[in-house]
Amino acid sequence: MPFNRPFIVVLLLLIVAVFSFQRWGGEGRGEVRRSRIIMGTVVEITALGEDQDALEAAVNDAFAEMSRIEGLMSPHLPGSDVARLAGPVSSLEVSPDTAAVLTLGLQVARVSGGAFDMTLGRLKELWGVETENPRVPAAGDIAEALQGTGLEALRLDGTRVEKGAVDLAVDLGGIAKGYAVDRAAAVLKNAGIERASINAGGDLRLLGDHQGRPWRIGIQHPRQDQVMLATLALADTAVVTSGDYERFFEKDGRRYHHLFDPRTGYPSAASQSVTVVADSAMLADALATAAFVLGPEAGLALLEQFPGAEGMVVGADGVPHPSPGLKERLSWP
Repeated sequence: MPFNRPFIVVLLLLIVAVFSFQRWGGEGRGEVRRSRIIMGTVVEITALGEDQDALEAAVNDAFAEMSRIEGLMSPHLPGSDVARLAGPVSSLEVSPDTAAVLTLGLQVARVSGGAFDMTLGRLKELWGVETENPRVPAAGDIAEALQGTGLEALRLDGTRVEKGAVDLAVDLGGIAKGYAVDRAAAVLKNAGIERASINAGGDLRLLGDHQGRPWRIGIQHPRQDQVMLATLALADTAVVTSGDYERFFEKDGRRYHHLFDPRTGYPSAASQSVTVVADSAMLADALATAAFVLGPEAGLALLEQFPGAEGMVVGADGVPHPSPGLKERLSWP
C-alpha cells in the first residue's frame, strides 16, 4: 500500500506564527482561515484584515480560482487540457493558463538540462506511486515509457502545444499546483487583501508580512514525522518544499517515491527534500522538483540561474545545504 498522506502533507510548510488578534468564534477578529481539498491536497487560506465579510468573499473567490485551474490541469478530469494532452494527438490548442505553465516549465526544463520534465506522464502511470497499487516496473517497461520523452518532446507556439509523439503524456504535477497558488494570491490581492497565506500541501504563497513581522514557516524534517528541520522568517514571497516522504511506498526495504529522475526512469536518489523560496510559487515548485533530481551541488547551482531564488537541498545523506542568501533567514532547533 502507498504511504500517501494528503492531510499530513500540510505539515511540509506549517505556519507557526501566533496571531495576536482577539479570539472571536474560534478564529481571530479580522482573520478568516478556511480549508478545502483541491488538486488532491488540503489547501488552507488565511486572510487578515478589518472587514470580515470582505475577507470571507475574497477567500471564497480564491478557492474558486484554484478549482478553475484544477479543471484545466488535472489529469483526472475529463476535458481538462492535461487530460486532452494525454490523448492520441500531436497538436492541441490549450488555455492561456495552461500555456503560461508550459512556458515556464519549458524554461526550467532547458536551464536544468532536463531535470525538470513535463513529459513523464506514461512513466508516472507505470509506477503508480500515487495510487492504491504502486509497483516497481520491469526495466524494459521503464525504458519503453521513457521513449520519446525529454527536452525535444514538447513545443509551444502561443497556446498551441506540439507533441513529438502522439502517445506522449504531459504531466504538470511538478508545477500546476504552484500556479494555482499564485492565482489564488492574485485574487486576494485584487480584492484588497494585503496580508494572507495560501498553503497547498507544501506550496505556500505569502502576501505581505504578519502584522509588521515576518511569517514563521516550518520546514518538515524529511525523516522525522511531524518534526521541523528548521524555520524560515519570510514575508511577501513564495516557498515550496518537495520531499521523498510526501508520496512513497516501500518494497524490499527500499523507498520508492514520486519524484522521478528523467534520465533513469527511477525515483531520484540524490536528495531527501528541497525547499525553494522565489517570487512565485509556480517557479519555486518547478525549481524544487529539478533541484531534488540534481542533488545539493547542481541543485543550488540551478537556483543561481534564477534571480531572487534561494533554497536548501537536504542531500541523500540527510545533510542540509542552504544557499548563501537563505542562511540568514533560517533558524535551527
